Amino acid sequence: MTSASPTHLRAEHLDRPLGTHVAAPRLSWRLPGRASGQTAYRIQADGWDSGRVESTDNTFLRHGGPAPGSRTRTHWRVKVWTDLGESDWSEPSWWETGLLNAGDWQARWIEPAETDPAPPGHRPAHLLRHTFPLTRPVSRARLYATAHGLYELFVNGQRIGDAELTPGFTAYRTHLQVQTYDITDLLTVGDNAMGTVLSDGWFRGRHGFVRAADGFGTRTALLAQLVVDHPDGTTTILGTGPGWRSLPGPITAADLMDGQETDLRLHDPAWSTPACDDSDWDKAEPVGGSLYDDFSRLTSSPAPPVRRIEELRPVSVTAQGPRRHLVDLGQNINGWVRLNDLGPADTRLVLTHGEALTPDGELTTENIRAFDFATGRRLPAGQTDRVISAGHPGGTFEPRHTTHGFRYALVEGHPGELSPDDVRGVVVHTDLTRSGWFTCSDDRVNRLHDAAVWSLRGNACDVPTDCPQRERAAWTGDWQIFVPTAAYLYDVAGFTAKWLRDLSADQWSDGVVPNFVPDPAAEPERRRSAEGPLTGSAGWGDAAVIVPWEIWRAYGDLDLLREQYPSMCAWVDHAADQARTRRHPDRAARRQHPAPHEEFLWDSGFHFGEWLEPGVAPDLDPTRDHSDVATAYLHRSADLLSRIARLLGHDQDHTTYRRIADGARTAWQREFIGDDGSIRPGTQATLVRALAFGLVPEHLREQTANRLATLVRSAGTHLGTGFLATALLLPVLADHGHPDLAYQLLLQRSAPSWLAMIDQGATTIWEDWQGTDEHGMPTMSHNHYSKGAVVSFLHQYTAGIRPSEEPGTGTAGYRRFVIAPLPGGGLTSATARHDSLHGPIHSRWTHEGDTFTLTVTVPPGTRAAVHLPDGARHAAGPGTHTYRSHIPVDFPAG
Repeated sequence: MTSASPTHLRAEHLDRPLGTHVAAPRLSWRLPGRASGQTAYRIQADGWDSGRVESTDNTFLRHGGPAPGSRTRTHWRVKVWTDLGESDWSEPSWWETGLLNAGDWQARWIEPAETDPAPPGHRPAHLLRHTFPLTRPVSRARLYATAHGLYELFVNGQRIGDAELTPGFTAYRTHLQVQTYDITDLLTVGDNAMGTVLSDGWFRGRHGFVRAADGFGTRTALLAQLVVDHPDGTTTILGTGPGWRSLPGPITAADLMDGQETDLRLHDPAWSTPACDDSDWDKAEPVGGSLYDDFSRLTSSPAPPVRRIEELRPVSVTAQGPRRHLVDLGQNINGWVRLNDLGPADTRLVLTHGEALTPDGELTTENIRAFDFATGRRLPAGQTDRVISAGHPGGTFEPRHTTHGFRYALVEGHPGELSPDDVRGVVVHTDLTRSGWFTCSDDRVNRLHDAAVWSLRGNACDVPTDCPQRERAAWTGDWQIFVPTAAYLYDVAGFTAKWLRDLSADQWSDGVVPNFVPDPAAEPERRRSAEGPLTGSAGWGDAAVIVPWEIWRAYGDLDLLREQYPSMCAWVDHAADQARTRRHPDRAARRQHPAPHEEFLWDSGFHFGEWLEPGVAPDLDPTRDHSDVATAYLHRSADLLSRIARLLGHDQDHTTYRRIADGARTAWQREFIGDDGSIRPGTQATLVRALAFGLVPEHLREQTANRLATLVRSAGTHLGTGFLATALLLPVLADHGHPDLAYQLLLQRSAPSWLAMIDQGATTIWEDWQGTDEHGMPTMSHNHYSKGAVVSFLHQYTAGIRPSEEPGTGTAGYRRFVIAPLPGGGLTSATARHDSLHGPIHSRWTHEGDTFTLTVTVPPGTRAAVHLPDGARHAAGPGTHTYRSHIPVDFPAG
């Protein structure tokens, strides 16, 4: 007896990885529809046969056959045995290895000729090219490439691939990503040409809040190797090295922060073809050195590449005077503008990108300007592109060597009229697979959800940035806060694994985690910088532990915990050492001899604290005592690490970190819970964190939750939490007897609140609750996703889809999960879908009169515990199930 076959075959985190550096990848598949569980599987892979393997696992199974060598495509298929019987074979899939060994590289690094580099932000993109003959037909051709900087590849006049901003942003000293391209159909017998456009990118371009340049080096460079297989069994290998030529190209300046300048009059359409005469080009000389000679750092990415995801037609293009046109995309995005009408020859156009308008309707970039830490001097916002038209009919300008965070673009210098047909907003970000959707009966909530999705899209540009304009830095605290929400919305497993390996690489020798990773400054340089003393903050460095744990919950990737385990231990060991060996001067003055619990009280060093609480000015005072926050996070990370140690079989470590977790909890209770059970400091954030992290003794939890509710109501039913606690606020209220108040906060229309942003036209989540000052001018970034973590409440509570809180190897990754919808806020319906690794999970409910109807869909091989609002409990296996119950119309919030 046979049944349908397995589907959605994946190798590591990708469908069909081309050029992977994982020779024996982990394989995953989904079970046939309605199968309750797998009992065995059988894999066939290019002559290797696993035979029948008794196992219930269908995700992250290491390929057990002979490991293929470099440049090998392995085809594989799988069949499974379930309660439905023996399945058919799946459709075949494949993975293909890249150049796995340093010795596979015959190409050499080359640098463009650049005797006197221009200042940062004004450096041109260089063209590099080489012509080569092929005397035999081509059966297969692969081009392997990477760069110090950003590169675009061309072969015989055609741009290669659809990836953007390659090779991506990594801790370049340790990891440099290589892209693999199939160019079989682009080569011909006879003369061929390869060309590359090479710009500064993240490697030596301006970066971060202070616009620092040359973070990883002072020269750009290219490494590319072409391997051509011929039908007669021979192979031709060509690569960068002697014979390559370079020339500054028509991109006269390119910087990710500042923008791109292009003189289209300098463009030669034949520059990357054999027809180009490059005799007057400079020689691009091969180079060596410690970084260049380290081929061991070359690797593939476990994440999808950055791509042009979609194009937006402007909602309006408005003339604002002579030669001035304001473009409104109607949506805040990350990407660039493609302009299709450039005017006659020699027309000089300036495109300035911003998120907001002044009350007079003028574009402003004041809200996205940063300042120099040392001097306080305001820095330019950047985000300005310039182009000089060549006057060719159909000419277009589309910058690919920069990126901007914007909704509006001001086009200056165009002599004619521009219409929405002449402009497109190009949305650019990591090509993540959408995995989560939510809608409900309140359109305001739906628009809030959309804004959070767009904020994630705007900040997932090879790394998880804080904002796509002012800084574009992958701040650890932001992803620590948002990653559980991100995992509801998109498949971020590979994206996060890529970032975490850079976190490990950039972690300091004493375990300190930089505030953002990758960090262009190496440890000694960063320690000496103005930002050095502001490194190692609780809640930010704890991303080293919390992020892998959340990926484990969402995807069940135990190997990621193994890989990150040394990094986790290093961070918690550092924090515990700070607590044990240092004391805050104020506490030492009050208490000459430390109390026994102070061994676990972290009251030293710099911490951002709760950060950006409404009405509280940001405070970077390194002497301030943030021990309430730091000790709470020491407990949280040590607690998670003790569980991870147990999962990985490190029993001694489990005991060690359990002692730290328990000691930090005791220290927190001794310092911050009064004799009457009151908690200090008595802020919403402190109470939320105390309840969420399990710091409050059981007998005080109700009292603490009630006190939190009182604080919220006394603030006019407004939140008072900041950066770290806002994502936890609604879940804590819902879990502790106040779901009605959680919905009231969610639906609050006046600031500070989420819907206040939406009512003011926000299409992404703002950094500042108000968004504008008393004069109507925009304040701070208008695209910071951290506050958007509230939409996880919609998935977890409103719709009720929740992964295991204490996931084990048999339950993580939605193998076992809960559906426990919590209706309220006057909502009459809600629908959510989450595409887990095992298949789509659906929760759909309506509330009409006193009848609550819930329909759930459970994927094959999984089970759900269904909790109805009236207290009924059900166990649901694969398939679709409908439940009804009778609850009051105003339950739990009217």
